[in-house]
Amino acid sequence: MKFNMPKTNAILIAISFLIVIVGFALMVGAPSGATEYNPEIFSFLRITFGPMIAFAGFVLMIVAILFKFSKK
Repeated sequence: MKFNMPKTNAILIAISFLIVIVGFALMVGAPSGATEYNPEIFSFLRITFGPMIAFAGFVLMIVAILFKFSKK
């Protein structure tokens, strides 16, 4: 079966998908409840770093889809 996308683009898409998953995994944590307060919901990892990693994965996904490697 022949795909219209080169193998390198497919590999970049898979890598960017894993980066997005890692970004979302960094944002996961225990929530604050009605009876107790969890200050970890405002940590740098969950508020800033995780979304930046996920956004970088989405940008890399767009680049991987649109990028065309030149054949020499």
